[in-house]
Amino acid sequence: MADQDEKEQFSDDWAAGQNKYEKQRLYVRAISGFTYSMAQQLKELRSVPRVMKAKDQKFAKGPQYFNTTILSPIKNMAQSIFVHMTVLTPGGKSQKHGHANEAIFYILDGEGYDVHDGKRGDWKAGDIAIVPNSTVHQHFNKSDEKFARMLIIKTKPFYHFMNMFFQEVVEPQPKTPVPGCEDFKPSIT
Repeated sequence: MADQDEKEQFSDDWAAGQNKYEKQRLYVRAISGFTYSMAQQLKELRSVPRVMKAKDQKFAKGPQYFNTTILSPIKNMAQSIFVHMTVLTPGGKSQKHGHANEAIFYILDGEGYDVHDGKRGDWKAGDIAIVPNSTVHQHFNKSDEKFARMLIIKTKPFYHFMNMFFQEVVEPQPKTPVPGCEDFKPSIT
């Protein structure tokens, strides 16, 4: 009976295809609870290392696109930003995907290009590539000889806080290495 009442209440306020509600909606959840302590949170945040050793960073994924998380709420080191590094093998490419949050890529090494919603943008070391919100994109290394490294900064935790988890892989990353890169090992330095 309660489920039926909720459905009726919902359907009175909103119909398929409707883009305006009769009642105001709350899109950001509250921070509340009986155990949350800002003092405890600050103590935890201040206890994590302020300097990380590059040699300790471990890369995942592959065999053409590798990733390592540097700063993340998961590591109890930040609450509102997410920073990771991506390495593309010579001739490598990433998965084609999209997500709600924007991203800023600082190109550390190499040269390549991104395709955002079908539009190509070339980049090289020292450039900054920006992926706007909700853009389907993919990263490519143009060089057949040199790897490409990028430092990526995202507002992803903020979007998770707002319960906007959307991320979709349109085309998975390649499962086979680029010929000649079978033994490639990414490095943060």
